Amino acid sequence: MNTIAGIDLGTTFSALARLNGIGRPEIVPNSEGERITPSAVYFEEEEAGAIRVGLEAVNCRQLNPERAVRWIKRHMGDQDWKKDIDGRDWTPQEISSLILKKIKQDGSIESAINDVVISVPAHFDEARRKATMDAGTLAGLNVIGIINEPVAAALYYATTQAVKGRVLVYDLGGGTFDVTILDIDGQQMDIICNQGDHALGGVDFDKKIIELLEDAYRQEHDAELIENEQDRAKYEDEAEDVKKTLSRRNSVRKILYGSAGSARVEITREQYEKAIEPLIARTEILIEVALEEAKSKVSDIQKVLLVGGSTRMPMVRQKLAEKFGFEPEVAVNVDECVALGAAIHAGLTRMRENPKKVAAGIAAGLKEVRLKDVCNHSYGTICAPVDEETGQHVIRNSIILQKNTPLPCEATQTFYTMADGQTELQVSITQGEDEDPDFVNKIATEVFELPADRPANQPIHVQYSYDANQRMHCRFLDEGSGRTLEVEFCAGQGGQMTKTEIQQVAEELDSVKVQ
Repeated sequence: MNTIAGIDLGTTFSALARLNGIGRPEIVPNSEGERITPSAVYFEEEEAGAIRVGLEAVNCRQLNPERAVRWIKRHMGDQDWKKDIDGRDWTPQEISSLILKKIKQDGSIESAINDVVISVPAHFDEARRKATMDAGTLAGLNVIGIINEPVAAALYYATTQAVKGRVLVYDLGGGTFDVTILDIDGQQMDIICNQGDHALGGVDFDKKIIELLEDAYRQEHDAELIENEQDRAKYEDEAEDVKKTLSRRNSVRKILYGSAGSARVEITREQYEKAIEPLIARTEILIEVALEEAKSKVSDIQKVLLVGGSTRMPMVRQKLAEKFGFEPEVAVNVDECVALGAAIHAGLTRMRENPKKVAAGIAAGLKEVRLKDVCNHSYGTICAPVDEETGQHVIRNSIILQKNTPLPCEATQTFYTMADGQTELQVSITQGEDEDPDFVNKIATEVFELPADRPANQPIHVQYSYDANQRMHCRFLDEGSGRTLEVEFCAGQGGQMTKTEIQQVAEELDSVKVQ
């Protein structure tokens, strides 16, 4: 039987966990013996075709920043982002696949890693979710599902701790922030709601430290500290080190080297916390939004669970303690719990879809675990109903699946053709909470061909379904003719990769060696 595993594909670090013989998740160290791997890629210049991933990539980055990529997760789903290396354009999916390939390669030393669940930020939209799954496929993995990062952390938390009540998961990682509210009763977990920001995390805190270093250098020399990409790469690494040190100490002293000479500087925790206060405030706003969605008060939250490396900052814990009246918990390893929870979810997925592929020991270990997740966004379609007051058609977004609907879920609405003799219908699948089409994302557009020579007002039934593995399916049915249009979200739409393209690129990348 295949090894069942979970992968936390993080902005700054990634991790792999697998289920052992009794269904307990275990972190699989990489080839360097480390339990987490930097999500960094470096394309060697002197050794043609050699690609370094992980710590070696971070160490090589300052040699030639133009041949290095870090924080690629922030570009997932962005069809305009490319990295030109020696005349080849690398997409975010392809670069992410190199990280996953390294993780798979290192984890397969004892037994092959194949069936995996990959974690994503809870607030990732469908384009980013599909791009993540594509990256796994390009790496030669069988991606059996994805799971929201805070949900994965809560899944591991609930299966290792005695927990009961309403829990808030505060997940502040290297590049993203999520807040999830859920009810836990033993090994039964019911997700209530998710909120988040896919561009708020440790990278942004590092930028604030760089600004402090640059200001200090200007005051000393009236000159710029960072003048090229090599300087920036160097001080990005310095800033990360300063941030970590300020979580343990009240101040950090550094010697800065720039074109105007050296400068001794001291950055205090007080300075740093003042600089990042607006960023922490954004997380507090999202907590309030999540509480409102969950129809909960602060006093309803019985535990706050910290997830993600950036929660090590004392300011985070202080703010949460002030808000909730008790200290947040670090009952699990903040760097590893997402991968561990993803492995559990992979086991639950296999048991649900193909129990014969699950070893008896694993099945016994997971038999009491129950997870009920929810839709992270609302999904709808663009329509043009008649306004009752004006009698005119008005274009609006009609929501079919409501946000926070428990998974798996399914809903159907009926719409009508607008014109006599209408032979085609442009259908748009939307993601967002607003009725105004300008304020939602159009995540797929298809043309539905209809029979000719029919009057207007022919019924079209639109059915959306969302499964427990975060996969969406849409079905459009013309009642009169029985014709249907099936849409597996976004395959080939909006610049996304089709199955054929994925297979072609996967074959090309199969020969690529990562170190």
